Amino acid sequence: MPWYVLQTRTGEEERLAALIRKIVPANLYGECFVVYQEQLRRRKQKNFIHVKRVFPGYVFITSREPEELFLCLKQVPAMSKMMADDEFFFLSVEREEAEFLKQIMDEDHVICLSYLETDGKGKIRQVSGPLKDCMSQIVRYQYGKRYVLVRLKLLGEEKTVLMGIVLKEDMCQGVEYGRVEALGRAPGRYEAAGKMDPDNGPYKGQ
Repeated sequence: MPWYVLQTRTGEEERLAALIRKIVPANLYGECFVVYQEQLRRRKQKNFIHVKRVFPGYVFITSREPEELFLCLKQVPAMSKMMADDEFFFLSVEREEAEFLKQIMDEDHVICLSYLETDGKGKIRQVSGPLKDCMSQIVRYQYGKRYVLVRLKLLGEEKTVLMGIVLKEDMCQGVEYGRVEALGRAPGRYEAAGKMDPDNGPYKGQ
């Protein structure tokens, strides 16, 4: 099903998505969601996973009836007020762009942390998780800050996206869940803070 982006004001993403799910007829769209990412932050000698929006101001929606969907959105006053700009409110996502995002997201539309193991000198020995599918698109490594910058295309433009990583030493120390943006719409696994179990979590077998 084709993907589209609805542009709104930063901070209004979950509200817009919830309004669409409540008001728009189900036959006009498939999914409506915000894309999140995990980032690893270190505080007081502890590792915490923070969850934040990848594309501030963007709500993704799939539809086979884009014209009818657009007209429906325009006719709802509450939704019209949330539009960032009439001209750029409803934009088409290229198929290749959508396929790439689907490849690196999980079923909850979260780009999870990727596990990296290095030789101690910066050379990667092992990688798993979403980063494994886009090694050739890496622009820069920041091991100390636990992320890499990846180049991707969205809406026909090149963008750099920060993708969180977790290293072997982090898993040995343990990883806990920290702050989550828009908790009400984030996946349920973030609702209770607690240590991540490497034998049952997304890094199983590392």
